[in-house]
Amino acid sequence: MLTILLTSFGMVISSIITPTQFLWRTLMAQSSVLTLISLPVLLPFHYASSWHTLSSSLATDSLSTPLIILSLWLLPLALMASRRHLQQEPLTYQRTYTTLLSILTFALMATFSALDIVLFYIAFEATLIPTIIMITRWGHQQERLQAGTYFLFYTLFGSLPLLVALLSLYSSFDSTNIPLTLLTDPLSGTPINTLILWWVASIMAFLAKLPMYGTHLWLPKAHVEAPIAGSMVLAAILLKLGGYGLVRFASIFSYPANFTSTPLVTFCIWGALATSLICMRQTDMKALIAYSSVGHMSLVAAGVFSQTSWGLHGTIILMIAHGLVSSGLFCLANLSYERTYTRTLALNRGLKLLMPLLTIWWLMTAAANMGLPPLPSLFGELFIMTALITWNPWTILITGITAVFSAIYSLYLFQASQHSSHPQYLKKMTPVFSLEHLNLSLHLAPLVLFTLKPEIICLT
Repeated sequence: MLTILLTSFGMVISSIITPTQFLWRTLMAQSSVLTLISLPVLLPFHYASSWHTLSSSLATDSLSTPLIILSLWLLPLALMASRRHLQQEPLTYQRTYTTLLSILTFALMATFSALDIVLFYIAFEATLIPTIIMITRWGHQQERLQAGTYFLFYTLFGSLPLLVALLSLYSSFDSTNIPLTLLTDPLSGTPINTLILWWVASIMAFLAKLPMYGTHLWLPKAHVEAPIAGSMVLAAILLKLGGYGLVRFASIFSYPANFTSTPLVTFCIWGALATSLICMRQTDMKALIAYSSVGHMSLVAAGVFSQTSWGLHGTIILMIAHGLVSSGLFCLANLSYERTYTRTLALNRGLKLLMPLLTIWWLMTAAANMGLPPLPSLFGELFIMTALITWNPWTILITGITAVFSAIYSLYLFQASQHSSHPQYLKKMTPVFSLEHLNLSLHLAPLVLFTLKPEIICLT
């Protein structure tokens, strides 16, 4: 695993020093090799102990390993999806773009494998810099500056209480090591009011990054304005930083997490229902996909706050499945945008007559997004719903309605973009290239693997 970290850092150097004519081929080869050598980490012997130590500050376990593999799996796919629109950029901008993407991947790996809470915080905040540069420089419209401002201030204001809580933890316990730091009321001797204050301060940054409904206003703007690689990384990995942080800190603050579960779970499931309704009135393809991510991540947060084994298993399954599905949806939306030059659903219609092979990918991805059996999204949602029903039987009403509306807006996205007659101005279209079909197939192939062997991404 340490070799993977060093190799990912080598990609940053390669992005800077590789000759221009070999830049894309070198990075694609490096990222593909990096992905392949990381796959054996998913083998069961790595889960024999709770932590697989890399160094005194880095380690992985059954929670962080699937997220690291997901980050590395999507790196070559993001490069593959970005190459077409970056070919029109000057060579210096192409090199800058690939360097930022490599730095972002390295920061994500450091975040997921950090054994020290302070190192986790530094790597967590380091992901902000390359992301905001990609949004503000390579965004599609002038609103990209506003989107970058929203993203910056939501993240920073949410992270300041986390920093204060971490400093308080260190001053009280002289340790910020994740496996050794455990705050329960009998062991810590800390008053419950202080523990709840630390817990709320700690999760604010993760709820803004997740994002939970109420702290989500930056997400649709960032997704709509970001370039394709930015949207893919945002939806597939950066949102998972919030869920990963919640799971980690819920194990540290076990007693206050149980004490405050009622208001947090209630707000999360209500937010999932609200965003499902918002999705049904969207006219922008990327905005609809972005709001659907908010709804799914609200369910993830509810699974964490339920503090049950089923909820935590459903959380990790849904995070991995959503990362692949939402990234694939953004790829499909980008393919349509590159040919029609608009993301409006009313103008992106009848595409099955112009690009029939792409309709198959739309159908499969929309089915995965709605949680059609036997895909892993269904099992993640069922695990979380079962945990919530055990927590309170009345939650079946809201979560059931949310699942129905999730299916409705997924089918609406597929029907609106593929059926009916296409606009008259769409006479000729560039066909879908083999590289783009390969990109989409690599998004959906892991879902088939997880369906056949779900224990790969289940907590053990």
